Amino acid sequence: MRSRTLGWGAAVALLAGCTVGPNYKPPGAQAPIKWATPLAGGESDAPAALASWWTSFKDPDLNALVGTAVRSNLTLRVAEEHVREARAAREVVAGGRWPSADASVAYSKNRYGANAYPPLGLFPGIPLDYDLYTVGFDAAWELDLFGGVRRAVEASSAEVGAAQYAWRDVLVSVLAEVARNYIDARAYQERLDITRQNIAAQQGILELTRSRYHSGLASDLEVEQATALLTTTQAEVPALESGFAQSVHHLSVLLGENPGAMLETMSGAKPIPLTPPAVPVGLPSDLLQRRPDVQRAERELAASTAAIGVAQADLFPKFSLVGALGITSTSTGNLLEYASRYWSAGPTVQWNLFQGGSLRANVRVQQARAEQALDTYRQTVLVALEDAENALVAYAKEQTRRRSLAQSVQSSEAAFHLSSDLYRSGLVDFLNVLDAERTLYAAQDALVGSTESVSLDLVQLYKALGGGWPEDPTPERGP
Repeated sequence: MRSRTLGWGAAVALLAGCTVGPNYKPPGAQAPIKWATPLAGGESDAPAALASWWTSFKDPDLNALVGTAVRSNLTLRVAEEHVREARAAREVVAGGRWPSADASVAYSKNRYGANAYPPLGLFPGIPLDYDLYTVGFDAAWELDLFGGVRRAVEASSAEVGAAQYAWRDVLVSVLAEVARNYIDARAYQERLDITRQNIAAQQGILELTRSRYHSGLASDLEVEQATALLTTTQAEVPALESGFAQSVHHLSVLLGENPGAMLETMSGAKPIPLTPPAVPVGLPSDLLQRRPDVQRAERELAASTAAIGVAQADLFPKFSLVGALGITSTSTGNLLEYASRYWSAGPTVQWNLFQGGSLRANVRVQQARAEQALDTYRQTVLVALEDAENALVAYAKEQTRRRSLAQSVQSSEAAFHLSSDLYRSGLVDFLNVLDAERTLYAAQDALVGSTESVSLDLVQLYKALGGGWPEDPTPERGP
């Protein structure tokens, strides 16, 4: 008998260590050895320090706005709440590893039916009404012999990690949006300043043309041409003011404020934040460890893999230990006596022998979802590499374009001043002045736009590299 008991104990211990379903292995994503794009814009493959990338612009206002957004952005708060939700859900699932216990206290008023129990009708003195008092304690423990609960906890832990990386993904996006809208607002201010300078210069040309017209040295056509150019330039002001206001409105919302909260703060014109001379970007292999969307996709794959084991565990019997203990009596006077006690204890086995094929179909469902998660992970890796390569190209090429535009502005300014002087002396036609004015304004506006694009391209590069959170691979260090 003793050997039989030991044999059953060994069998139970062996089953207790059994966990059905595939064991998760992280997918091996192959990253290129080096970037396909030449690092020609001040970038280098030195290790990148991206936790506080916005400080590289050396703009105190931008630093302050980023700090406020991290504390107050509502989308970021929602992502934090999702992390807390995932952690609480994991605790719910983990509770299945432990016994459950219930306590109950009950009272009922009862009556026997004399027709249901004919012998009772032969003794008129026996009461048909009675009270029943019960105090009970029930316990049950499902033994996780096939690892269904363990796989469910594994899936929930992976979902916690996915929620954590989703929060980090939102953080990266929020930081980039704050910088983007701040740069946009400063660019609109510079474009407004250039437009007003050109308006002042064109008003001077118009006054000169009118003076020459009254002196008989210019025609009314030249006056109308100067007026048309001036009013066309003036028409640019409302659109630029609208663009500035919209950028500030969006910036305010990113900070968790009303849309107009930042208008006064941003009203003082300041230059577009300049990019640093050197930008270390690391290697493509580093990118896969930094990008939170890649890490999130990997955790979702882990959760889908564990869900296969949860579904497969439903194909096997469920073993439980159940017990009940309590007291019951028809009178409160003897409820606590020893004779009122009752108890029961023993094992139970439940096995879904036939469910119309739904259990095996559920296994196939989870397997298909795991395949989808694997392909999603691979696609996310490719998109991450594409984002980084595109950002590297844009950042380098826009700097080249900005240098050409800077030379164009210098030449256009010289041409405008020269044509104005020659026009005053009556040596050139007024059309030369008009062309020089248009060219100068277009070149100045394009230069501001290019300067803005360089800064925005760098913001996009930092975002593509996954910058904006400490490079800690442990997702449990959450918000």
